Amino acid sequence: MKRKAGNDRPYRRLAWLAGLVTLAACGERDTAPAGPPPLTAATLGDQDIKPVAVYLREAPYATADAALGDRLLLQCRSCHNLEAGAGHTLGPNLHGMFGRRVGGAPGFGYTRALSEADFVWTPRALDAWLEFPQRFLPGNAMAWPGMRNADDRAALIASLMRRTDTGEAPASGGSTGN
Repeated sequence: MKRKAGNDRPYRRLAWLAGLVTLAACGERDTAPAGPPPLTAATLGDQDIKPVAVYLREAPYATADAALGDRLLLQCRSCHNLEAGAGHTLGPNLHGMFGRRVGGAPGFGYTRALSEADFVWTPRALDAWLEFPQRFLPGNAMAWPGMRNADDRAALIASLMRRTDTGEAPASGGSTGN
């Protein structure tokens, strides 16, 4: 089918519009973060190490949905034991983790990233880890995409604190820095 010489105007407009859309898509985008930069193991800074019972009386853990936390805890149980003396599975046993140095569960073979990291597990550190583990500590082997909802993380952390608490004061005590 042959077009007449004067009848290609709609095609020129369409080509011009497609080019304009393509150029607009190539423009510089605003890459400024919407809020503060994400917390990572490197930016964690000083932490206030407290007994689990104290954390559980503070926001957001004091008002966290316990039933939701217990349901979400099933995700952790797929790779971790929570009970004292239960041993390690795919991941380390989480009993007594709050107040423990990262990479500190005896007998578990940690990745280099976790072995060389220098922080203590607190609700604040775990919250940042759970949001996006690979961003918090690149090179860790946790094959889990993270949990983006802050209320879900608070419920999970509160449940984890209740289930893994040793009842003892943290060995690290006080505060720690990186």
